[in-house]
Amino acid sequence: MTGSTPAPFTADDYRARMERAARSAADAGLAGLLVAPGPDMVWLTGYTPTAVTERLTVLVLAPGRDPVLVVPTLEAPDAERSPAGSVLTLRDWTDAKDPYAVTAGLLAERGRLGISDNTWAMHLLGLQRTLPGTSYAALTDALPMLRGVKDAAELELLAAAGAAADQAFEEIRKVPFAGRRESDIGRDLADLLLRFGHSQVDFTIVGSGPNGANPHHEVGDRVIRPGDMVVLDFGGLKDGYGSDTTRTVHVGEPTEEERRVHDTVRAAQEAGFRAVRPGVACQEVDRAARAVITDAGYGEYFIHRTGHGIGVTTHEPPYMIEGEEQPLVPGMCFSVEPGIYLPGRFGVRIEDIVTVTADGGRRLNNTTREMVVVD
Repeated sequence: MTGSTPAPFTADDYRARMERAARSAADAGLAGLLVAPGPDMVWLTGYTPTAVTERLTVLVLAPGRDPVLVVPTLEAPDAERSPAGSVLTLRDWTDAKDPYAVTAGLLAERGRLGISDNTWAMHLLGLQRTLPGTSYAALTDALPMLRGVKDAAELELLAAAGAAADQAFEEIRKVPFAGRRESDIGRDLADLLLRFGHSQVDFTIVGSGPNGANPHHEVGDRVIRPGDMVVLDFGGLKDGYGSDTTRTVHVGEPTEEERRVHDTVRAAQEAGFRAVRPGVACQEVDRAARAVITDAGYGEYFIHRTGHGIGVTTHEPPYMIEGEEQPLVPGMCFSVEPGIYLPGRFGVRIEDIVTVTADGGRRLNNTTREMVVVD
């Protein structure tokens, strides 16, 4: 593990986030926000229940009101000790009480409420039954940029996560590939992420040869052979913030065609990065990268969006995709990851996390994007 431990977010940091979320809700015409355990609650309060069960836990935010965390009585001590416990009002309920009635007492009887995407259906239905005059909108739709713009401390954490992933790549390129299974390389990558400070590994994609033509192949038992192109896409959480990077290596010397495809993806990734600047619509990043691949004759083989946001989760808004007109804002962080996938043969993808700056973009991954030859 490398690097110093960052200072934790304070209760005042979480108070400011909750106040901003309540203001954003009011600006969006919402009567309040209901946030279940998950990434939104972690970002707003730093609190994660020890176990997410059928018992209702929900953060209630409403404009002009103090934040309230509705929590089962048996979990109230943990909630009190959470990072935002001192700036939250706890409303606990015992198993003999109706938690939806407890929550309803904190909300207007009518109005449109934002609700976190991962809320259990039974809880949403319970709230609807108790407050029939209310309607609900998923936070991704109602407040897509709630977590989208990172502050300086968050950017520092994302940069550290990216640097740790880069260290993992620099080490994995030194190990033997030929004669080993994809799953062996995947385990190596996971171990390296943990060695360099990650607390959680979310994915290790190792797509060798024809498996590389499947963007989300993950790992299998295929033995990697000389002459294979190998897509390596890996990431997870370090100090609560995500990493996600992709490099494509080749076992032994590549053919002219393989170099051409790799060079095309590298040029597309550069074009996508160069399109990043404040005020530009997200879709323009996708268009810039896609144009390079299309012009090279591989347009039909670029089969996914160019990028996704990253923060306390490794996939979140904003998305770099055609039709997304959300303008880029300094502090946004997202991937730029074009690829070409030739069915039954091989695939190539190159990915960096990029943050928007005052006058352009900054990469948070800085390993070489040139073709890397491994043994």
